[in-house]
Amino acid sequence: MVQISRAVSRKDVGMRYSVWSLAKNALTGHRDWRPAWRDAAPKSSYDVVIVGGGGHGLATAYYLARVHGITNVALIEKGWIGGGNAGRNTTIIRSNYLLDGNIPFYELSMKLWEGLEQELNYNAMVSQRGVLNLFHNDGQRDAYVRRGNAMRLHGVDAELLDREGVRRMAPFLNFDHARFPIQGGLLQRRGGTARHDAVNWGYARAASALGVDIIQNCELTGFRRAPDGRVTGVETSRGAIGCRKAGVAVAGHSSRVAAMAGLRLPIESHVLQAFVSEALKPILPGVITFGAGHFYVSQSDKGGLVFGGDIDGYNSYAQRGNLSVVEDVCEGGMALMPMIGRARMLRSWGGIMDMSMDGSPIIDHTPVSGLYLNAGWCYGGFKATPASGWCFAHLIATDRAHAASSAYRLDRFARGYMIDEKGVGAQPNLH
Repeated sequence: MVQISRAVSRKDVGMRYSVWSLAKNALTGHRDWRPAWRDAAPKSSYDVVIVGGGGHGLATAYYLARVHGITNVALIEKGWIGGGNAGRNTTIIRSNYLLDGNIPFYELSMKLWEGLEQELNYNAMVSQRGVLNLFHNDGQRDAYVRRGNAMRLHGVDAELLDREGVRRMAPFLNFDHARFPIQGGLLQRRGGTARHDAVNWGYARAASALGVDIIQNCELTGFRRAPDGRVTGVETSRGAIGCRKAGVAVAGHSSRVAAMAGLRLPIESHVLQAFVSEALKPILPGVITFGAGHFYVSQSDKGGLVFGGDIDGYNSYAQRGNLSVVEDVCEGGMALMPMIGRARMLRSWGGIMDMSMDGSPIIDHTPVSGLYLNAGWCYGGFKATPASGWCFAHLIATDRAHAASSAYRLDRFARGYMIDEKGVGAQPNLH
């Protein structure tokens, strides 16, 4: 009893100290808090400059330093770390893809997610609660059987659940909807969610510790070119920075940045909205997607239901969306789980999606020597973060595509080698 009392006492003291420390730092403007990464000033030149301070850019910089030993790296971000799509997504991680070009890549990402917190020594709140894709008719069932079999052939976990199997997991769903009765679902138990902000902070801290210069409030304004056309540096709002290689990972702004180098990309930029409800008691077992409409939902650690749907049907660089999509997403939620109608929506946000024509990304050289591209992530950007950084770093360091991303060539649209994951790319008929 004495030992227990002492343990509890030490715990209580520790909690009181933490609360006091938090209050003290809040009231003193956080003067005593050490920055997680160095707020670097740009040097005159680097071996590599990464444009874009989101998850993909940060992961690329980290793996360049950690895996390839290239530490003379600058990562430039026009705003602040995590201020773009990295903080505007629904945090889902999964590798339940169908096609040969995608499954190995996203499974590599899943394996990296599973060891990420130990790798970075940072709590990214990776939660493998499972991802359940529902089906509502025989055709969808057959499609998910095919998808599950493709996943299993690549060594990825997949389980086909019948109606009762789904009911045991989520009895609150609308199983007897007149138009969209739930017949079953495809479950990937290793899927789940991760904390988007923490992922970025973890990569930033780890990259900075290895010598990478993370330069915020540094907007790209152009590329410096040699007479033979190769990239020799970048022009920024904080001056010119020389480099031997430049990598672009700016998501929805990829077309704008590529245009600075005279390139036109096969992608479109659209707004993708997401929403969160008020905090509720734990109810959702994991991530659930509606098979009869584009609606997906999970529950955050704070209790809010986080959900989203389709892109807005027009090109835009705005981080806000259209009310018609809000209505469509809410209709999908009500059809799937009517109880969601009693929850109040707390807030919404929009990210800028770089939608490729086949729904799959691009990790490749560009026609401009020394310039490398990471773009076209459509709905799959956050879940791809670790593998995207791993493969993009490999490409920049070795000038060879990584095996897992070898299908993500920029010229595949001209060559007829699309990786069409069934309409998840830009849809020209919408605008």
